[in-house]
Amino acid sequence: MSLTEFDSTLQRLGQVRFALLRLHKALLDGERIRYEQQHGRIRSNTEFFQLVLENEWFAWLRPISQFIVQIDEALSAKEPITMDQAIDLLKQTRQLMHPSQTGSTLEQNYYQAIQRDADIAFIHAELTSMLSAS
Repeated sequence: MSLTEFDSTLQRLGQVRFALLRLHKALLDGERIRYEQQHGRIRSNTEFFQLVLENEWFAWLRPISQFIVQIDEALSAKEPITMDQAIDLLKQTRQLMHPSQTGSTLEQNYYQAIQRDADIAFIHAELTSMLSAS
């Protein structure tokens, strides 16, 4: 492995992390709209945060939140991230962000969100493109 390959992999991981953050926000925004259509207006960001943490409606998004934290922890750990760790995080991203009509709850909800929202579909396409290089 050359230093250039390592730098390129770290740069791609950073780009993937940023895309995941954008995607996560878009997914949260979309779910908030859907939730409010069925349950009425969420009165505050604090109430929304509590719902995201505790309400079953938002449970499918929690693995994405936790994975973003996992990437952040790997990038900011005392021990520098290794090439193998970076590659593994990219592989895990590919596995986690896999939409499917018939897969897990996350995969099904993610698939439906992509169908409903052009912004989510666009970010998903960007993310897929970044991940196909790894």
